[in-house]
Formats: sequence, structure tokens, C-alpha cells
Amino acid sequence: MPQFISEQEVAKITGRAVPTLRKDRHFQRGIPYFKFGRQVRYRIEDIEKFMAGCRVESNS
Repeated sequence: MPQFISEQEVAKITGRAVPTLRKDRHFQRGIPYFKFGRQVRYRIEDIEKFMAGCRVESNS
């Protein structure tokens, strides 16, 4: 069963501000999310996938 976390927890993990996460949702970009009524929740595996996509490798 997938684990879901709040936008505040996502902000702590990713370093992205809560308003940035909200703006990303408004413009339909960023980390995939779920809505349960008025609650917004993120799957941990989606956060990990998003962060892996932001990885930059150096050539040194």
C-alpha cells in the first residue's frame, strides 16, 4: 500500500516551499499528487522519482 504524506512534509524533504508546491499544482507541473476531499497528499515514490529526475552529474 502506498504511503502518502502532506505538502508540509514534502516541503521539508525536497526543500521546496509550500507556496511553490501549490503553484506547481495550479499550473499542473511538478510532483504528482492526490486529492482526498480538500486534503492534498503526495506518494513517497513520486517524490523520489521527481528528485531523481533533478539529479545533475558532474564530469569531474
